Amino acid sequence: GSALWETVASALGARRVARRGRVMPDGMRTPRVTLLLGQHGWVEQVDNGIRYTFDVTKCMFSPGNITEKLRVASLPCSGEVVVDLYAGIGYFTLPFLVHAGAAFVHACEWNSHAAEALHRSLLLNGVRDRCRIHGGDSRQVSAAPGGRGSPARGPPLTPLSSSCSCGIPGGPARPPAQHGGDETPGARLRPEWQSWAEATARRIQGMLAELHGRPWRSSVLHVEAVKSYAPHVHHLVLDLECRPVLP
Repeated sequence: GSALWETVASALGARRVARRGRVMPDGMRTPRVTLLLGQHGWVEQVDNGIRYTFDVTKCMFSPGNITEKLRVASLPCSGEVVVDLYAGIGYFTLPFLVHAGAAFVHACEWNSHAAEALHRSLLLNGVRDRCRIHGGDSRQVSAAPGGRGSPARGPPLTPLSSSCSCGIPGGPARPPAQHGGDETPGARLRPEWQSWAEATARRIQGMLAELHGRPWRSSVLHVEAVKSYAPHVHHLVLDLECRPVLP
């Protein structure tokens, strides 16, 4: 019973104990965590000088995207307004604000528990006044004409998501060797990755042209290989520069 977990906590110098299971395959990647000792699951994680807080029974923390968090933190974003789709607990929202110097971030997130964690982390890092959290599905919240966070009536925005970002310069992909993958540091961009990047650029270019009723141009600037999940399954980030074609 509880005596066992109190003994475990005492031996580890902890006040709370939880049992972690597999992440649920739902749209919010909900963790399966059972609190065995303690009254709440809120914890704090320091990552690259940024303080993240979240409830381990409601949200997960992914350390696997650290290379991309470091890359985002190094970008020169002074004076920029950024839209972070699928913001989660602030993996990229916080580096943009704390290290990259973004003037303002619109963070879109449909998981209310993650949004609450992001709100608390913004306060912890002293950047709450430079971020607006938009609750709901990013496909509606960020794209509805004149809606909350819509670029149609706001200042010039730099769209960003975990799989597509705009206006960020970079060189060839640098896939890291992780999880038993066959990549080596400094490996060249794979042809299938380049094909995916170009197809994605064309798709987004068409979406922008349809949305605005005028031609757009999209240019592939950089493809970053973050990690591989399994053989032939990769997490890639695509940097695009998207601009309307002037008459």
